[in-house]
Amino acid sequence: KLDQVLAEIPRVRKDLGFIPLVTPTSQIVGTQAVLNVLTGERYKTIAKETAGILKGEYGHTPVPVNAALQARVLEGGAPVTCRPADLLKPELAELEADVRRQAQEKGITLAGNAIDDVLTVALFPQIGLKFLENRHNPAAFEPVP
Repeated sequence: KLDQVLAEIPRVRKDLGFIPLVTPTSQIVGTQAVLNVLTGERYKTIAKETAGILKGEYGHTPVPVNAALQARVLEGGAPVTCRPADLLKPELAELEADVRRQAQEKGITLAGNAIDDVLTVALFPQIGLKFLENRHNPAAFEPVP
């Protein structure tokens, strides 16, 4: 089936507006090609990321995407025509308030410039607060080799 997938990749890429094959779009095209081959029917299953490209969530494509596929994933909605990031709601103020609240509850002293600590938690949500809680405790970390 590898030969079928390799033959399907350029067809998927065409359907998705000839997007450049760089991360993450190369994985999206490859995954959709595999799905098309394994299900035995083109676009029987459409990956969430493939739908995102068709909806315009990854920005403009070099050429228009397959109109029938786009209509299918839009389900009557409109594609994103602006810069996709412009549709994101601001989150920093809410995150900063949340980090300050959690720090106060746990007795964590935030850095003089709290934005550094807020960004640490934003980038590493599962371990960021634990790091802040233990940053002045060398025993909490592996010893330097």
